[in-house]
Amino acid sequence: MTQGDGPALDAVAGMLARDMAQAPDRLFVLGICGAQGSGKSTLAGALKARMEKAGVASAILSIDDLYLRRAKREELAQTVHPLLRTRGVPGTHDVALGLEVIAGLERGEAVALPRFDKATDDRTDEADWERAAAGTRLLVLEGWCVGARPEADAALAKPVNALERVEDAGGVWRRFANDALAGTYQPLFARLDRLVLLAAPGFGVVRRWRAQQEEELRARAGSGIASVMDDAGIARFIQHYERLTRHILTEMPDRADLTIALGTDRDVRGIHSRR
Repeated sequence: MTQGDGPALDAVAGMLARDMAQAPDRLFVLGICGAQGSGKSTLAGALKARMEKAGVASAILSIDDLYLRRAKREELAQTVHPLLRTRGVPGTHDVALGLEVIAGLERGEAVALPRFDKATDDRTDEADWERAAAGTRLLVLEGWCVGARPEADAALAKPVNALERVEDAGGVWRRFANDALAGTYQPLFARLDRLVLLAAPGFGVVRRWRAQQEEELRARAGSGIASVMDDAGIARFIQHYERLTRHILTEMPDRADLTIALGTDRDVRGIHSRR
């Protein structure tokens, strides 16, 4: 069973129906957090379809679509740390753009929704962005670090994997990401009305889930696309996300409004509500 049907969808839709009834005249922003491959996009799409069937104009924005353009990440790689060339950690997103989208929707405007093409590793042309309708009442903001909080400084001292140990021995990259998360990201996450966590059973499963995503990307993009990763590339890539993903799985369940515990095949093992 995927996150696009069954208990996960029912639980989130039920929470939304109750909460949105209390504030019928303003934009409601729902955050969905989860490790790569956990089913965030599937759940967001199914939720949008259900809410629109109920007459609620809805839109989806992935935090992945807010990644900085490749040229800007190249600049960060040269001025701050080479690992910032790779999209992923806080500090590689255009947070201000996300806040602009929300502000426009709050004004009741039709708003262009940014889109990032992972096959080309760059943002698409604005002319190709889809638009959220004027009067949109629900925005689903989904992404691997949506709603995350920074780690304590002391936790950054010890590398969590080979990438950090070899390529960030001085901790510059991980401290830059943590500082960004503590700074510009918090006003964006503060706008969330509710936060849902799709909780993987552990970080160990993320490599397999990410490999499945890459196969889907390869199928869409066609063979010969250089930026579609092989197994070795995936193994290295997910190390960029490991530190914060492990931190999220440890600290977020105690504060997420809804935590959906997943098994290794993304099956729902339990649902916990704080309300």
